[in-house]
Amino acid sequence: MTGFDPAAAGWTPMDNDVMPGGIGTPWRKRHENTWLYGLLTRADHANPAGAVHGGILVAFADHTLGCYVEAAADGAPNVTIQLNTHFLAAVVPGSFLELRGEVTRATGSMVFVRGLLAVGERDVAAVDGIWRVFRGAARRNGPGAASG
Repeated sequence: MTGFDPAAAGWTPMDNDVMPGGIGTPWRKRHENTWLYGLLTRADHANPAGAVHGGILVAFADHTLGCYVEAAADGAPNVTIQLNTHFLAAVVPGSFLELRGEVTRATGSMVFVRGLLAVGERDVAAVDGIWRVFRGAARRNGPGAASG
């Protein structure tokens, strides 16, 4: 998928919610009643075997699943307390990685989420996790919020 242009495909860059460590700018796109998140992988994301390093996939999943959590928590601050990842296939650098997630349960202080990472029609990882929500703390109104 080298040469894929997310903007031309209807994706919007999340310029104010960049990934830590210089991993890159995530993208988002409204699809039906939810958000999809994307990351254009690069050559410097490769591991010694030539595939995108699993840590890149995990960081992307953690960052973007948190957007679903933020929406479910009405913008309340939150942190990841558990993130499970099952790698299903290798990702070639230059591919556009997509995450489609959902909140499976939300309580007063916890949000449970899951998602699939894919390149095109091929699933490359399955993820699920638990986030701790700090209700009553200052709310975040940044572009990472998966609302509306």
